[in-house]
Amino acid sequence: MSYTPPLWPVSIKGIACDAQDRVLLLENERGEWELPGGRLEIVAQSGQPADESAESAVERELLEETGWNVKVGPLIDGGVWIYEPIPDRRVLIVTYGCTVLNPEQEPVLSQEHKKIGLFTAREVPGLVMPDGYKRSIVAWYKSK
Repeated sequence: MSYTPPLWPVSIKGIACDAQDRVLLLENERGEWELPGGRLEIVAQSGQPADESAESAVERELLEETGWNVKVGPLIDGGVWIYEPIPDRRVLIVTYGCTVLNPEQEPVLSQEHKKIGLFTAREVPGLVMPDGYKRSIVAWYKSK
């Protein structure tokens, strides 16, 4: 019998703030706020090339989901964590800080999420959101 190693889905996320230093969040189908981002594209799809790096995936995902152009910065201290959105389904979350290149532009909601919002650092703790995202956002604000 051959060994098949377990595979973990990986979700690459970005913390991006507008000109008023409010963090951009998206509401998912579970009614939770989350950071923009998604899976690495390992195979070219519909004319789009495969992602060459996690950083390029963050830049692509933020543009697709919000219309914001970003330059990816550092990996967030404590921003790599395991999330279980539904029982027995675990996802490795990898979070980067981002600089928004068009921070005055209003973000645009894509079809992937229910709502889009901009929140101050003080508002984040009260949101329905996994603790790993909250910790990552706090770490990003502290590092700035």
